[in-house]
Amino acid sequence: MAAGEIISIEPATGTEIWRGPLGDVDAAVALARRAWPAWAAQPLSTRIELLRRFANEVRKDAESLATLIARETGKPLWEARGEIDTVLAKVEIAVRSYAERTAQRRLDSALQGTAALRHKPHGVIAVIGPFNLPAQAPAGHIIPALIAGNAVVFKPSEQAPATGLALMQCLHRAGVPAALAQVLVGAGEEGKALAAHEGVDGVLFTGSSHTGLALSRRLAAQPGKIVALDLGGNNPIVVWDTPKIADAAALVVQSAFTTAGQRATAARRLIVKADLYDAVVGEVKALADRLIVGAPFDDPAPFLGPVIDNAAADGLTESFVYLLSNGGRPIRHLTRPRGDLPFLAPAMIDVTGMAQRPDVELFGPILQVIKVDEFDEALAEANATRFGLCAALIGGTPQDYNRFWAGVRAGVVNWNRPTNGVSPAAPLGGVGLSGNHRPGAFYAADFCAYPVASAEMEQPRASIGIGLST
Repeated sequence: MAAGEIISIEPATGTEIWRGPLGDVDAAVALARRAWPAWAAQPLSTRIELLRRFANEVRKDAESLATLIARETGKPLWEARGEIDTVLAKVEIAVRSYAERTAQRRLDSALQGTAALRHKPHGVIAVIGPFNLPAQAPAGHIIPALIAGNAVVFKPSEQAPATGLALMQCLHRAGVPAALAQVLVGAGEEGKALAAHEGVDGVLFTGSSHTGLALSRRLAAQPGKIVALDLGGNNPIVVWDTPKIADAAALVVQSAFTTAGQRATAARRLIVKADLYDAVVGEVKALADRLIVGAPFDDPAPFLGPVIDNAAADGLTESFVYLLSNGGRPIRHLTRPRGDLPFLAPAMIDVTGMAQRPDVELFGPILQVIKVDEFDEALAEANATRFGLCAALIGGTPQDYNRFWAGVRAGVVNWNRPTNGVSPAAPLGGVGLSGNHRPGAFYAADFCAYPVASAEMEQPRASIGIGLST
């Protein structure tokens, strides 16, 4: 790779699919600042109409966009198509969210005046996106930011820039001004510079907790910036009393191995009741043995594709060896079925006997298994993490779920559903190292505009009735 450019490599083949020069942070922010006032002055109905046209442009290009996502990320084509469907749904969800979360209100006021609540856009918003959901995740920030009246400078992941550019081209064809919604091609340094730029009023970041912490430190001296962090998770899935072992196993596999485990919402830890252990773990392993690992366009279709690159595959392999070397008992080894390409077959390892389990997000198809005897022990294991994004209980009674919901520390708590089964019409965010209490999805409107309280009268009316000399 030449200096000053980004190259996107197709994980499933190792071939180059896109290259382009690094963007100019100062120029992009300056252009967005000049474009923003005119956009903010547009009626809300106009902004919404242009975003609905954007949805139509995405719908027209749906198959080519899905193909691009599949090539650039390695995920199966069926999954990439699902991502496009989610992008389309986000427009109407964002419209409803803005109306509900930022509605204008008239309040009680004295002296026959008016008290009002309205919302204003922040200005120029930096959106920094991930590689694993290269259209869905940034769309969940870009769409509500534009509806609220902000300008957007979007830095896609350096591992999925082509998808980011294609998404923005749909916006521009829909009539959103190119200066107002820009793509900044770059890597980590460009992302840091964009986030810290004095001309940026807000930072909406989706990615690793490590990078999120670095951004928090860097922006600590700029309290005037709105910062929303959508970070990772070390998510637990607890299997308790249930006769439906096959269904439980399917939910575990969906939670742990969808997108090759490269989702913040993926289950990393399976916590299972001792007297169900053999049946549940055996069924999960049997199902994992049947999962097809393959390239996006293979026939039959794979369940999971490669991880994003060889560096990620090597890191996951090292992590699995670490668990093995420190008391982990292998249930299903992590293997690389296609040589020097980053395909990984799903792995399972029992870490019950480990004295100290690393509280890290293993961003790939590795499922750690823990055996417990009592429900309180299961709940304690679920909470044995600094993260707090998702948690799921499979089986149990309504009373068990009530205890689980009340006791587990997570922003998404599911029952008899996978950890990654999150409705786009609900808020999505976590606590601890998983976020900064600014959930996205339906609640994204909350950080795309700020509330303004007003006390208003058509004519001045006031008097001072005390403390005046005669």
